[in-house]
Amino acid sequence: MNATGRQPDRPDERRPRVSGRAIEHTASERAESARDTGVSCIRVALVGFHMATVAVAFRDRLLVCTGDVTDPDDWTTETRLEGRDLECIAAVRNGPARYYVGTVADGLFRSADGGETFDRLETRFVAGARTPAADTEPDRVTAVTISPHDPQVVYAGTEPSRIYRSRDGGDSWTRLEGLTDLPSASEWSFPPRPDTHHVRWLAVDPFDPDRLYVGIEAGAFAYTPDGGETWHERPPGARRDNHSLAAHPDREGRLYAAAGDGYAESDDGGETWRQPWDGLEHTYCWSVAPAPDDPDRVLVSSARGASTAHTASRAESYVYRREGERAWERLDGRGLPTGEGVVRAVFATTDRPETVYAVTNRGLFVTRDFGDSWTAIDIDWAAGLESQTPRGLVALS
Repeated sequence: MNATGRQPDRPDERRPRVSGRAIEHTASERAESARDTGVSCIRVALVGFHMATVAVAFRDRLLVCTGDVTDPDDWTTETRLEGRDLECIAAVRNGPARYYVGTVADGLFRSADGGETFDRLETRFVAGARTPAADTEPDRVTAVTISPHDPQVVYAGTEPSRIYRSRDGGDSWTRLEGLTDLPSASEWSFPPRPDTHHVRWLAVDPFDPDRLYVGIEAGAFAYTPDGGETWHERPPGARRDNHSLAAHPDREGRLYAAAGDGYAESDDGGETWRQPWDGLEHTYCWSVAPAPDDPDRVLVSSARGASTAHTASRAESYVYRREGERAWERLDGRGLPTGEGVVRAVFATTDRPETVYAVTNRGLFVTRDFGDSWTAIDIDWAAGLESQTPRGLVALS
């Protein structure tokens, strides 16, 4: 049942389920297979066809957009979770498409059918072994991620800062103890609500399923090397006001951090950090996207401060790219709106080299050459979205 007590509408169960792996095949590949069965005409009709699904979380709705990456003018848009005050989103890339969406007041929602229906997870985040049974979390879920090693393993972060893990796809949860026992925890504070703080970002190491990276807004970068048994915080050079983290799937130990106090990289799994800022004129960083096929290429969105990053009426944000040891390059005039009136972009990468999606208050965009050029995707852009700040973005393509 959904949050209203009604049984949600279900798609025809005979319909094939969309999966992150299945939609990775290009039409030319499918047509090649069809030719072997005598249906060679499909190859001519669909060469270059490549389906993608992109989900955009705004404050008051989720847009599930589907179309051909090579034809940005022919996309469909479905609106989900209207009025739920969304905060974060994660999706299973491989296997049946499954989404998890965290909200400010209604906990965590899950879709097991590619975003057609969403159910509120009724299981509350319960206390761990060392916490009184009555100590349950409020409904503000501020971060969610899925382990790249096992799609049934899901982590959720909350406000105040606590972390929960599910090993059954979200049906039950266990708190990871010890995070708020760290020495700096008494200093953590989120400026708009200074009496509290939250987990802004979670990332599982792609080479080690027990190693989890945590960005606290605001106060610390922390990590556990052993599934939550022990915790480490504020290693040398790490940022304090972390907004997004990324771990590269092809370079063991390589991490990226976009934070309110700048940008940082690590080559040893977060134990030490460096700050390559040359050319980065705007150091309030929000979203980071390393190139899937090259750990030495990275995009970051940034502004001069929080108000110009998040508030549409005062917004002025930019996108930068760094390649190797070169200085950061600001990507103006490439098809992705930047500058005055544009809130900070949120990025999402896919398994396809060079392809990155970006969303701002000006729309949804895609680059297929890692930022050299961007194309606007024609989706249903409702009135009022130009004054909102996107909360999250995931792409399955």
